[in-house]
Amino acid sequence: MPGENEQEAGTAARYPHEAALTVQVRSQRGREAVCRIAGDLDIETLAPAQEALSTLVGQGPPVLVVDLGQVGFCDSSGLNLLLRTRAAAMAAGTEFRLAAVAPSVMRVLELTGAQTVFALYESVDAAVTG
Repeated sequence: MPGENEQEAGTAARYPHEAALTVQVRSQRGREAVCRIAGDLDIETLAPAQEALSTLVGQGPPVLVVDLGQVGFCDSSGLNLLLRTRAAAMAAGTEFRLAAVAPSVMRVLELTGAQTVFALYESVDAAVTG
């Protein structure tokens, strides 16, 4: 709502990491949560994304959208994080959606066949509206 204090409407947080990964979170009570990951999602940089996604799943939003449009590289540990987060979200009753999947991440999903288990959307807006 215009003029409403952001703390009351929801939360916004940044999880910086020295190794080229940033995570931005936007969530509102009772509404969707969006987690934007930018940089390389690999074993060296995984911690901030893991922390943010775990926190979001614990908050129990009806929909959790992960924006992967700014991910330049994703290794098997990044894929594993997405798969584990999806499973945890489903167990918590939260729909898990991937949005704006960067070509580098899509390649990993396709090579492993994992694209079949994720709900994929072309944009964050499309993922939020479902």
